[in-house]
Amino acid sequence: MTRVFDNLDAFKAAAGEELGTSDWVTVTQEKIDAFADVTGDHQWIHVDPERSATGPFGTTLAHGYLTLSLLPSFVEQIFRVDNIAFGMNYGANKIRFPAPVPVDSRLRATATLTGTHDIEIGSQILITFVVEREGSEKPVCIAEVVYVYAGA
Repeated sequence: MTRVFDNLDAFKAAAGEELGTSDWVTVTQEKIDAFADVTGDHQWIHVDPERSATGPFGTTLAHGYLTLSLLPSFVEQIFRVDNIAFGMNYGANKIRFPAPVPVDSRLRATATLTGTHDIEIGSQILITFVVEREGSEKPVCIAEVVYVYAGA
């Protein structure tokens, strides 16, 4: 269920809180191949199932940046801030991929609002995402993402 904040001040007041967890999404070979086509990264470990079957993981793996690119869809499921002029991605402070994502893995993300900082045009918002793979003890992605939000 999406957590809804009435405005930017209500969102900022949640600093330090876990915002929620997304639904599971399956990373199929079709998604991996489409990501490879868009980015030009056709490394065999991602797109060649036959060769990958004999590789170190026994199957193809999703690109790390494919996993990272799922964050916007996870955000839509986790939280929404109403009555703002805009919200945009500003960058990332730290991104790590501690574990691989084999084809057909199911992933979900948990988001925590780890900090806010007022700036001239609004607020910088720091959200830490932990993306987990079903059945794995280690997360597959940990990302500290910075957004800029402006009140209405």
